This record gives sequence, structure tokens and C-alpha cells, in this order.
Amino acid sequence: MKGKSMRILSGIQPSGVLHIGNYFGMMRPAIALQAEGEAFYFIADYHALTSVRDPKALRENIRRVALDFLACGLDPERAALFRQSDVPQVTELAWILSTIAPMGLLERSHSYKDKLARGMPPSVGLFSYPVLMAADILIYDSDVVPVGKDQKQHIEITRDLVVKINETFGQSEPDGQIFKLPEPRIQAATEVVPGIDGQKMSKSYGNNIDIFGDEKEMRKRVMSIVTDSTPVEAPKDASRSTIFQLYSLVASKSEIAGMRERFQKGGTGYGNFKKELFEKLWEYFTPMRERREEILADKSYIDNVLARGAKRANEIADQVMTRVRKRVGLR
Repeated sequence: MKGKSMRILSGIQPSGVLHIGNYFGMMRPAIALQAEGEAFYFIADYHALTSVRDPKALRENIRRVALDFLACGLDPERAALFRQSDVPQVTELAWILSTIAPMGLLERSHSYKDKLARGMPPSVGLFSYPVLMAADILIYDSDVVPVGKDQKQHIEITRDLVVKINETFGQSEPDGQIFKLPEPRIQAATEVVPGIDGQKMSKSYGNNIDIFGDEKEMRKRVMSIVTDSTPVEAPKDASRSTIFQLYSLVASKSEIAGMRERFQKGGTGYGNFKKELFEKLWEYFTPMRERREEILADKSYIDNVLARGAKRANEIADQVMTRVRKRVGLR
């Protein structure tokens, strides 16, 4: 891999309408990385099959995620955007990895336990989800994987599987390696996107503010942010306010300082702060809404972008799988 630019991999689930938590937690940092190296962004439709049971909804969600990602600034000239299922070799690699993956490693997965606790049925796919995620990362010889803290364990599992497969099949390699160890890039932003109830913003909690909802809907969601009962005239604690935390994501430094000062001073009600937050959010996403309309006007644009991204992804996946098949004895 010497002499090549850093290869960055990031995936997003096609779980429907994207909210501002998705944007600040995953999309914005991932899009920023397209300037740092060779970026690959996949829409995780194989992963989505563990929870989405409606084929029509899945197809619509895939297109919507592609549209919204492009509207938010992904540049297909600098980064490859593609459907996970357009690179079917990833499932072959997942199977090969699963033959050396220790059961205990997967049983310790936090996300598996969390999903069962939320009432999802315990399928084999849900259990082996981290193996497919490892295959997603390794099939492109990825150097860096931007993730939130809640996904860090999946990268650790991937690294464990790399050590295991290198030990098992890498003896004939000059350096003993079939795969190199990918590095997580922990995205701090995922910690600071609260929903309208103060918990982490998530569609499953119903506390989301959508990026591309209409004006009336966004205003309604912002105005329904849960606040405490501090009177209008009393000073308020900005550091514990969902309104202030969301405002801090979209406002300038001087605007943030101004709002913090008015919180501390008292005399302004939460209703006024919510109106300011709505206006700032609406203004922040206006250029992206306009770009989204432009993309929608070109009927073939999304398909062309996904086809080009899949072609690039397949070129690398083919090279990697040729190497892997040879090393494990399949060729």
C-alpha cells in the first residue's frame, strides 16, 4: 500500500429519512474526509435486511440516502458512493471471516445485546453483523474508518479478525499479512446531537428533527423541544439545554456566545430561543435543500453516481478477493 493515498471507508444505513443527528454525527465528518484521501461511502443495504422487511421501502430508502448524501456535499468526483449490495464479493469475504471468527467475540458485541434489548428477534444476521462490517472495511484495504464511540467496538472486532486471519493464513506472506489493521477515527460529534427529548437523536426514539422536512414540520419539531420549568425572568443553564446544544452546531462563534449570555442573564423565555434555533437550522440547510432540488431535476444523476461508485469499489474488491482466495486455498 506504500505510495497510495489514505483510503477512508464509511457506511450509512438506508433507514429512511435522515435527521440532523445523522448529518452532524456521521455525514458532515465523513464528507469532510473526502478532501483527505480516497474516500468510499457505501449505503448499507445488506445490513438493513436485519431490520427492514419491506422491499419497496428499502429501495426508496437507498435512493433517498444517496440523494441526501449528495445534497449535503458528497462530491462523486472525489469519492465513490455505492450500494453495498453492488459489491457482492463482500458477502463472500464475510463468510471466509466467519470461519475464523470466535463465537465469544461476537457474543460480547454491545450492539447485538442492545438490539435484542430493544425487542429485535435474534437472527443469525443480527448476531454476525460485526463480521459483515469487518468485511466491508477489509475488502477495500481501508486505512481509516470514521465512527462514533458507539461503533468503536465493531472496529476492534475487525482488528481482532485481521489478527486471526493473518495468523491462520498469512504464513506464506512475506510480512505475514493478508490484511493490514484499519484505524478507527472517533467522531466526537456523535456525542452532542440531542433529540427533542434530550436523549441522543434517533429515529427509533421518535425524537428526530429531519434535515429535509418541510418548514412547518421542522418548526413544529423545534418548538416541541422539552425544556425545564425555569421562569422567563430567571437565568438559565445553557450547558444543559438541548436548544443551546443544537444552536451551537449551526451558529457562528459570536452568535453562540450571544445566546449563552442571554441564557445566563435571564429575561428571555425558552420559546424565543426555540424560534431563533429554528431560523438558524432552516438557514443552515437552505443551500442543501436547493442542491437537492437540482439533483432531483436530473432523472439519471443518482443512478450514474451509484454506477460509477460501484465500478470503482468492485475494481478494488476484485483485487482483494483474488489475494484472499489464493491465501485461504480457494484458487
